[in-house]
Amino acid sequence: MAARDTYKYHMKKGGKVVHRGITKDLDRRETEHQSAFPGSKIKQVGRQTSHAAALKWEREGGKRRYRI
Repeated sequence: MAARDTYKYHMKKGGKVVHRGITKDLDRRETEHQSAFPGSKIKQVGRQTSHAAALKWEREGGKRRYRI
């Protein structure tokens, strides 16, 4: 079974998603994005997942899945 060590995230600025991506370290990635998007924040999407599943999500455009 693949390790669940990768986060999916949306980078938001002013309530608007300006970037979608994956990372193994949310805090580090948020700091890196601050230069391009000052004042932005990372919002984790879902739970940690395998790197392969996260890449698939990212390639599909980072679609949100809502639970009802």
